[in-house]
Amino acid sequence: MNVAEIISRPVVTATATETVATAADRMRTQGVGSVVVVDGPRAVGILTERDLVRLSAEGADPANDPVSRWMTRDPDCVAPDLDATVAFATLAEHGYRHIPVVDGDVLVGLVSMRDLMKVAQIQPAEHLAHEVPRGLEGVVVAETEIGDVRGLEGFYHYRQYDAVELAEKRTLEDVWYLLFEGELPTRAQRDAFLAEVAPLREIPAGVKDVLVDVARAAPAAPPLDLLRTAVSLMGAALGFRPSLDLTAVELRAQGLRVCAVVPTLLCALHRLQRGLDVVDPDPALPYAANYLHMMSGKVPAPENARGVEQYLISTVDHGFNASTFTARVITSTGADLAAAIVGAIGALSGPLHGGAPSRALDMLDAIGTIENADRWIRDAVVRGDRLMGFGHRVYKTDDPRSVMLRSVAERLGGPNVAFAEAVEERAVEILAELKPGRKLYTNVEFYAGIVMDACGVPREMFTPTFASSRVIGWTAHVLEQASDNRLIRPSAHYTGPPPPVPVPELA
Repeated sequence: MNVAEIISRPVVTATATETVATAADRMRTQGVGSVVVVDGPRAVGILTERDLVRLSAEGADPANDPVSRWMTRDPDCVAPDLDATVAFATLAEHGYRHIPVVDGDVLVGLVSMRDLMKVAQIQPAEHLAHEVPRGLEGVVVAETEIGDVRGLEGFYHYRQYDAVELAEKRTLEDVWYLLFEGELPTRAQRDAFLAEVAPLREIPAGVKDVLVDVARAAPAAPPLDLLRTAVSLMGAALGFRPSLDLTAVELRAQGLRVCAVVPTLLCALHRLQRGLDVVDPDPALPYAANYLHMMSGKVPAPENARGVEQYLISTVDHGFNASTFTARVITSTGADLAAAIVGAIGALSGPLHGGAPSRALDMLDAIGTIENADRWIRDAVVRGDRLMGFGHRVYKTDDPRSVMLRSVAERLGGPNVAFAEAVEERAVEILAELKPGRKLYTNVEFYAGIVMDACGVPREMFTPTFASSRVIGWTAHVLEQASDNRLIRPSAHYTGPPPPVPVPELA
């Protein structure tokens, strides 16, 4: 199969002098992830959704900026007679999602990752079975309308909206409503939603009485360990039943309750472990401000509440990550919602998933000064140590969450910001030198630690803060899985001794 058999045409195009807003509107209208910038019949550039994310992160004005400022000039192109597998390798090697197809100098089409998936459809089933990668990387296991991550483009979205743009323009409650209801709320719908969820922040009386004993039993335990116990206890106390036996309305009500109360549980356990009185939720405060208030006992400064809120919005959902997939697997068995959330919390507690924000800040502490950065980073890379806050399983370019949080950190200020930016710059350069061909950029955890530290969140609460927003995404996936359920039951490739071996008699 060659490229000509799978290309998309006609190509959605723009000129270099058009505004980015015009080109972006064309992309949305046509449902494509890029436009090819043309000069007559020639392709002179390409503008992708990743470029739009970069533009938004830098605060540029799409209504006035020309396409020429943000496009990639003189893009790599392929010929229509090129073998499709070679085109696929080109996209994967360079981290592209779209490549213009030219016949001579004339633009004739566009080939994308989606087009190249057609190659997989003609492979024999036996071949595909042996090509499933370890860790299921890249394997599609379900359909979802909640969101997606486009790692090669450095872009992710909730429903149909750019997640970074939501973090810049909307509240956490708006995004919560979006994930549960499928649309952004009007002002009246937002007010009604706030009135619905505010009373749900309270910890059930019976559970609240037991939290003192839970905290006392494990005074040095990580907060997520205690949260697992608290959520399980709450589900039992409130009589949560298997999701298989509930209506969609009943399951949604349980989901709202869990999402609303998890921040309260986290802050209560945090304070009880330190011998402090529990601070009850304040229904007059928005989600993020209330969270910081329950944690510290003080109403936070608006800029700190907004900084944490933007972090929370950026981490509500992120594709089929380990914890989200765990929640869906558990739900697929028909188990109750609390069981699914407890499993997801367990997955999130792993350092390779949600446990890196504090570790990234610990790394900056270990480096100490910018003068030590080169030696420290080089020694770590040579030893094969992980640079915490760098690299991502999905993103092969800038993590858009990191780009956004860098701007939040700069807005908040503080001594760590300039130091972190300098370390980031040196680390990227040293990694490019010592690990050529392997592009590593900062991920969400690198600047998340800077932002939360600036807003007064203690390090032991970094990952729990992640959980306090991600529970909304987990629950949205639970609702979606339960609405059209099929038991998730993959297979494994056996690699042990050939069976059957006779069972020996007991010697």
